[in-house]
Amino acid sequence: MQPIKAIKAITRLVRNPTHTHEVFIIIRALSGSDLQKGLSRFRTTEVGRSVLKHRTQLMNSLRNKTRLAELPQNSLGQRYLQFINEQGLSADGLVEASEEQADALDADSDLALFATRQRDMHDLWHVLTEYGRDELGEACLLGFTYAQNKNRGVGFIAFVGCFKLYRRHGLSAARSIFSAYLDGRRAAWLPQQDWEALLHEPIESVRKKLKIGSPVLYQTCRGSYLIGS
Repeated sequence: MQPIKAIKAITRLVRNPTHTHEVFIIIRALSGSDLQKGLSRFRTTEVGRSVLKHRTQLMNSLRNKTRLAELPQNSLGQRYLQFINEQGLSADGLVEASEEQADALDADSDLALFATRQRDMHDLWHVLTEYGRDELGEACLLGFTYAQNKNRGVGFIAFVGCFKLYRRHGLSAARSIFSAYLDGRRAAWLPQQDWEALLHEPIESVRKKLKIGSPVLYQTCRGSYLIGS
């Protein structure tokens, strides 16, 4: 645990929310044994054992835009491709943002493979949960993610987001983030899912299977702000 390092990084992130690499610094500084606990749980699942045995990299599926474009209409994979194209993103974007912290883990370890797989899921979770890439949407997704992985660094950033977004959204920001946290608790455990296979399935079927509903509070809060701005 490195709280001073985390506080410095969160200060820089609040000043400039586009500095995505600060998120990884905060998570690493505060996560302690949280990642190892997640890996231990991952190892107990069928998908987890297969991923670790075959060294499966989710990024290989996400960066293949040609293959994604060939998937059925309204499949998770096609909707993911639409999302990253609309947002001007690439599957490698999060990789680049996290490179500064890459030397913190042995690249060949199970822990590194588990950590990178969770990182690479982030934009897939955006698509499934319908939380946007606006500041409130990112904070809500962090609340959802904290419920899923219990990583204290993720939870800390979501908590700070409640205060930062108060000026813009009032208490609705905190309500939206807490609602996202509760949604994350109700959902299936997403790290153990076979995302490579789910990319081919209809997105609504995936949402139903994983118990993910529409984020009503977030959508209402964001809609009110857009109307008033």
